[in-house]
Amino acid sequence: MGLDGDPGLEETEASMIQWIWTEISSSYLNIGLTAAILYLIYKILFQKDEEPVFNAEPPTPPMKKQDMTLQQLRQYDGESEASGGRICVAVNGKIFDVTKGKRFYGPGGPYSGFAGRDASRGLATFSVEPVSDDYDDLSDLKPSEMEQVQEWELQFSEKYDLVGKLLKPGEESRSYSDESSEDSDGSAELLEKPTEGAGDKKDD
Repeated sequence: MGLDGDPGLEETEASMIQWIWTEISSSYLNIGLTAAILYLIYKILFQKDEEPVFNAEPPTPPMKKQDMTLQQLRQYDGESEASGGRICVAVNGKIFDVTKGKRFYGPGGPYSGFAGRDASRGLATFSVEPVSDDYDDLSDLKPSEMEQVQEWELQFSEKYDLVGKLLKPGEESRSYSDESSEDSDGSAELLEKPTEGAGDKKDD
């Protein structure tokens, strides 16, 4: 007679199953853990070929390179129809297209006060209150605050597309339309320099 028909073995298996069931059903925690393990095993074995479907929006094409005054920047607040829902933020004299971060900078987002504005002072002082509509040369910021602005500028430049320069009152916009890609790269390097007011303060 084989082991399969051994009454002693069958009894041992039955008692083992009974012991496992007793352990599992002894607390709600064990029941929950067992259910989670069984669910994970099911997902691994039977749903590994299924890919999650995301209704992601198509990426927005890059904005045309351009310099802007504060008034022109204001229309890129994510709400203006003229801007097509684009969101731009200025940091340390540079303008960045932050549309892909609209859950942060768009209407209702935690940093919506920066949308279409110069966020430099707010980032320096850790304030998300709406900023002034007047041009801010940042000349009264402390050196430590200016360092903070420059760190934010670096983070924005790594994450978002550079659109152009924030113009001072009376400053003329430069044309990017006739430039080759090499010239455009060069213009971006020029923009890497902090604004004059910021630089003067930093040297103090």
